[in-house]
Amino acid sequence: MTTITMLAVLLLALFGYWFGYRPARKAELAAAGGRALHSRPVYHGLYVAAWVGIPSLLLVLVWLLAQGPVIDRLLLQTLPEQALAGLSDAQIRVLLSKIHTLAAGHALPGTPPEYVTQAADTLKRWRMIAGWAMLAGALAPGLMGLFWARLRIAPQFRARQRVERILDGLMLACAALAILTTLGIIVSLFFESLRFFAKVPLTEFLFGPRWEPQIAMRADQVAGQGAFGMIPVFTGTLLISAISLLFAVPIGLFSAIYLVEYASSRFRAVVKPVLEFLAGIPTVVYGFFAVVTIAPALKAWLHGLGISMAPNSALVAGLVMGIMLIPFISSLSDDALAAVPMALREGSIGLGATKAETIRKVLLPAALPGIMSGILLAASRAIGETMIVVMAAGIIAHLTLNPLEAVTTVTVQIVTLLIGDTAFDSPKTLAAFALGLVLFLVTLALNVLSMMITRRYREQYD
Repeated sequence: MTTITMLAVLLLALFGYWFGYRPARKAELAAAGGRALHSRPVYHGLYVAAWVGIPSLLLVLVWLLAQGPVIDRLLLQTLPEQALAGLSDAQIRVLLSKIHTLAAGHALPGTPPEYVTQAADTLKRWRMIAGWAMLAGALAPGLMGLFWARLRIAPQFRARQRVERILDGLMLACAALAILTTLGIIVSLFFESLRFFAKVPLTEFLFGPRWEPQIAMRADQVAGQGAFGMIPVFTGTLLISAISLLFAVPIGLFSAIYLVEYASSRFRAVVKPVLEFLAGIPTVVYGFFAVVTIAPALKAWLHGLGISMAPNSALVAGLVMGIMLIPFISSLSDDALAAVPMALREGSIGLGATKAETIRKVLLPAALPGIMSGILLAASRAIGETMIVVMAAGIIAHLTLNPLEAVTTVTVQIVTLLIGDTAFDSPKTLAAFALGLVLFLVTLALNVLSMMITRRYREQYD
């Protein structure tokens, strides 16, 4: 029903555009040279369409946000009291999930109780009623806006200024939504991390040398005492990221220098898109490439040298991740080097410097903000990678700096901790939010460092 409602709002907005454009166009044609209208007819149409579409769209969004919680609360009131007696919040959510599953037409294991089946039928009926009510509620403000905006249209009506004001408001709303989304992420991470630190000491999390997030599922379980020290996890993250950057930065930077300073225009037009194509390959493909090709070849080569390597290793994950990062560094470095004014090159060569000296002492310092932005962007990308690490480096946390051993990263552990049926308020699940908070702070520090470097050196070379 949501699709039908959105389509109806879109059609009504298009009709509103025509409804406002048609009389304005007639007035323009009736006047000599079109001077009778203050604004072009297209602005009159956009003004009416905005008053039709925006209120209806806002109502639909608010309706969709409120419909689920309201229906769930009303649905719980229809259940027998004995069915909810003694249930915790997590168990109530599980019960609602079963009802939603049945309402969606999927079967549950076993035979569900009769009140669950009845609640699923009630849910389907209420959803249908809510869908039709949403459609009627969305069309009502649209129709009111249609006729109200149409009455405002007159030859001297400043439709262009009103449309521009509406667009300014929409752009401001989008910017505010992005900021509020970021704040929501920070707040959710922070408060869930506080719940975790209420169960696990902060010093143990920050300085603990073991990461074994196991908890007791039963009171008599023996191996239920977990260890939540993040040092092995972040050591593996930094190890793999360092290997990938050590591989990607020289290749990406040198390829950018070659494409800008040495390659012909025809060669550059072919090679640069091919390099950027690497950024569009799914990470799971890189993971298969690491497991099927890189790992066996590297293990056989090291075995010939008398060096043993684990089936999953940080070296394999880092090398393949470095291949993935090359286009990030190469593309941004290429743009930064190409943006350096030609006067700097000509001045250096005119003073007797060679091409290599010009690149080393003039171009690279001048393009340093863009180059560092590309490197730090690649570092953030490496820290946040998951799929390649899962397939090539493993999921077991080992405190080691040996690149030939299996390690894991923060993102892999976050995914691992949130998979399964563990209670949401357990330390094992809440540990994912603590890891996410630390990872967010690390990437934020990298972004701040990138901005500081860019601001400092941009002033020097402008």
